[in-house]
Amino acid sequence: MSYIKSILYFCLLSSCFSIFANPPKELPKWIEDAVLYQIYPPSFKDSNGDGIGDIKGIISKLDYIQSIGVNTIWLNPCFHSAFKDGGYDVIDYYRIAPRYGTNEDIRKLFDQAHRRGMRVLLDLVAGHSSDQCPWFKFSQQKNNNYYSSRYIWTNDSSITPHKFVKGNFDRNGTYLKNYFDCQPALNYGYGIVNPENSWEQPIDAPAPTATRNELMHIIDYWMQMGCDGFRVDMAGSLVKNDPELKGTSRLWHEIRQHFQSLYPEGILLAEWSAPQKAVKVGFMMDFIIHFGKTGYRNMMFNNAGTFPRDTCYFDARGCGNPNPFIDNLIDCLAAIGDSAHISIPTGNHDFQRPNCGSRNSIEQLRTSMAFFLTMPGVPTIYYGDEIGMKFIEGLPDKEGSRLSKGNRAGSRTPMQWDNSKGAGFSTAKIQDYYLPVDSCLGFPNVAQQQNDSNSLLNYVKRLLDLRTRYPELACRGDIEFLHSSSSHYPLIYERTKGNERILVCINPTAKELKSSRSVSRKINSISALNEVCCGGTQKIKIYKNKITISSPKFSVGIYKIK
Repeated sequence: MSYIKSILYFCLLSSCFSIFANPPKELPKWIEDAVLYQIYPPSFKDSNGDGIGDIKGIISKLDYIQSIGVNTIWLNPCFHSAFKDGGYDVIDYYRIAPRYGTNEDIRKLFDQAHRRGMRVLLDLVAGHSSDQCPWFKFSQQKNNNYYSSRYIWTNDSSITPHKFVKGNFDRNGTYLKNYFDCQPALNYGYGIVNPENSWEQPIDAPAPTATRNELMHIIDYWMQMGCDGFRVDMAGSLVKNDPELKGTSRLWHEIRQHFQSLYPEGILLAEWSAPQKAVKVGFMMDFIIHFGKTGYRNMMFNNAGTFPRDTCYFDARGCGNPNPFIDNLIDCLAAIGDSAHISIPTGNHDFQRPNCGSRNSIEQLRTSMAFFLTMPGVPTIYYGDEIGMKFIEGLPDKEGSRLSKGNRAGSRTPMQWDNSKGAGFSTAKIQDYYLPVDSCLGFPNVAQQQNDSNSLLNYVKRLLDLRTRYPELACRGDIEFLHSSSSHYPLIYERTKGNERILVCINPTAKELKSSRSVSRKINSISALNEVCCGGTQKIKIYKNKITISSPKFSVGIYKIK
């Protein structure tokens, strides 16, 4: 957008920035039936033989994605980028990265998805841009201009508070980064302003107001093209020094009011990993992932991957503890009520897949996927997890993938479409692929699993189908965990909706287990849903309000209760 057009737009859009006085509008109803599929664009499907996935490649695989039981796609950032952090360093928010295609290509993706009754969400990097963004280059200039305060700069290059970055700039100052040094923080203001720091501005100052209006303009641009909503990267990072989230709430409530007034069927999802906070500031959904004390790590992170741990609950040794996850989940559900949703993804681009380290057999992966897809909230499948793609160790740093604890590239390898040497990802030479493909013989792939009724892919399809047929397993169904004072295994919980009840028993260990649990309501009869039971027959005895279950190793039992 040109300088003059930006000024004209902001003059038209600027208005009084007040606290969102009225309750947010209701959530779009379709979210309750949504199943998300996350795609890392350079690794999904290459259509032009350059070794990098693209938008046309995604379009070519829409029928496959829909066949899983998915109706909503979320794309990692696909805007023009310097790619120093996998696309999370945006140069131009109004342009698709040339390596992925054109704006017209993504318009076609929206159109083709909608023809199939599917929706497409984009990843919105709201808190920072690339240091190659023209806005940031303008802000570096010595003479004052429209963009001088659109980032957070000290007034002296010798002043370097925490997270401020020095450089060779025309202006005399250092800038605040949001994550990597190449990601300067956009100026949305400070919740609590320190008057001794000239660079700290209130949220309703002219520069933060202009930044906020630009963000709404970006949202409008893509929604009017056909987008269905956004997952907001680092959603809590925009307003600085805002411990009580007052400024953050004002910002996102205003954006949500603007958003829903124009796009009542659109959705705004947060990357916060704290639904209690995300719903407070106005988001419609948040992911429970690895940030903070969510318990996700306790459940899934073993001795390999981006964030390795000594043990986790889904470990064959059976020495994990699910209580941190359970306690947080119950707290999240109580906090959001009916005003928002949660999602517990199978994995994502920032941390390890279920197939990681010693958790690598189809029997183990079935127990993990049964867990994810019988939880309350909106299911989210990370591309390739439905076929059991593994986290690959020992890869080089790729576009900022390496962190201090591990390398995220292991979760970003090309999708495995068939059993050819290049896995059907691209016609390019394998050495030109975005990242190496799994080199192990017999690596999981779509072509093989589609025709195998016992495959992980078909198991995932059956689990998703089960959610559509049983309301107690759906997004809004309640959950009650059946605890034991003597053992954390197996994991047993009841999903309920009114008088409808489903019991889930998952044994992720390599040991046969026997456990007794008390239930809060009487069980008259119980019958196995055989299409999703696996790993051997679990034996259940019922006596009054107590059940005793014998579960073979790596087994899943899902039962209808009457």
